[in-house]
Amino acid sequence: MIERGIADAQANDEERLFEASLRPRSLADFTGQPKLKENLKIAIEAAKMRGEAMDHVLLYGPPGLGKTTIATLIANELGSSFEQTSAPVLQKKLDLTGLLSNIRAKQVFFIDEIHRLAPDVEEMLYSALEDFRVDILVGTGPGARTHSLPVPKFTAVGATTRLGNISAPLRGRFGLMLRLDVYQPDELAGIVRRSAKILDLKMDELASTEIARRSRGTPRIANRLLRRVRDYAQVKASGEMSKQIAIDALELLEVDPLGLDEVDRRIMDAILVKFDGGPVGLSTLSSAIDEEAGTIEDVYEPYLIQQGFVDRTPRGRIATDRAYEYFGLSRRRSASGPPNVLP
Repeated sequence: MIERGIADAQANDEERLFEASLRPRSLADFTGQPKLKENLKIAIEAAKMRGEAMDHVLLYGPPGLGKTTIATLIANELGSSFEQTSAPVLQKKLDLTGLLSNIRAKQVFFIDEIHRLAPDVEEMLYSALEDFRVDILVGTGPGARTHSLPVPKFTAVGATTRLGNISAPLRGRFGLMLRLDVYQPDELAGIVRRSAKILDLKMDELASTEIARRSRGTPRIANRLLRRVRDYAQVKASGEMSKQIAIDALELLEVDPLGLDEVDRRIMDAILVKFDGGPVGLSTLSSAIDEEAGTIEDVYEPYLIQQGFVDRTPRGRIATDRAYEYFGLSRRRSASGPPNVLP
């Protein structure tokens, strides 16, 4: 079990290093999100003209769309240093105090998964964001007193996949709230081509388009699939990355033309077959496919809803007519035949 955990951690580190190598260095190189980029350009230019720290920024949207990348781009565009942390790491007030005490003027301080901040840490962050100070309790008992530690004016960038889980007082301290939307296939194809160029890969345009349309509108998935197609091409096709090679590689990975993978099909199989199209509750669905409810709700279900395969109702999740049509199933089981099984 420990060895498996170590292997998973090493794989995640390798994935993060791979993603970091493909990140753009400026907003001009960043593909997609035109409205977000325009808002950021104006805010950055205004801050540079005034010679001040930029206002705090809250980035929200589904995972894998580039929130961390945008945080680094803000620092690059401002010409300032970059400090990164994650909310689950900040377990105590002293953890945050240690980081803020080393903050430099105009520095970009990035907090990932900010919706997971502990309540007492979040309260300490309020004064740092608004008044640029940190209140520290010195001593104990009747002699205890509060010491206010000034913090240089900095730019905080928060990232979250769950905006609704962030308290109103914390949201109110961010001057810019920017949403990242899923990418269009042509935007993703451009990202795949750029990544292939950085990796010095020979790829035709049709192959990049094929990878893009199976990437669920997410650059992180597109780059991950590009990596797997590259491996397949090196082993099976002497490095040639054509459309057919991309299709063969993605089919071997069980990623279908809409980007549905094995877990997506297990979810749809459970709803369509085990529960006759629903309604089925999230916890029941989680038990049926042996997958965490949070993972289903945050990672898989949004895409299935976007594709029109699943509807949420007060009674639970139900399959749509489009789902039955796509998976080649009838609305009801046959009374005499075996149950429907997804291909």
